Amino acid sequence: MVKLRLARAGAKKRPFYRVVVTDSRSPRDGRFIEQIGTYDPKRDPATFTIDRLRLQHWQGHGAQISETLGRLLVNNPAPVEAPAS
Repeated sequence: MVKLRLARAGAKKRPFYRVVVTDSRSPRDGRFIEQIGTYDPKRDPATFTIDRLRLQHWQGHGAQISETLGRLLVNNPAPVEAPAS
């Protein structure tokens, strides 16, 4: 099963996370298929970026979102695009 989840990077006591697409059997910080975003909780305010098109692509192919990533997506909705005139 393909999952969308966070992979920890950064130094001790300085967490930084990558949003990755990975096989559910891979270890947390192990091999991944694609990196689609980042999350830096140490910034003030915390920064969260994600490629929404790639997120939709992987969800369309049956990828499951982890609980933590789901919470980040709910708390950081996509910006509303202005209609083209």
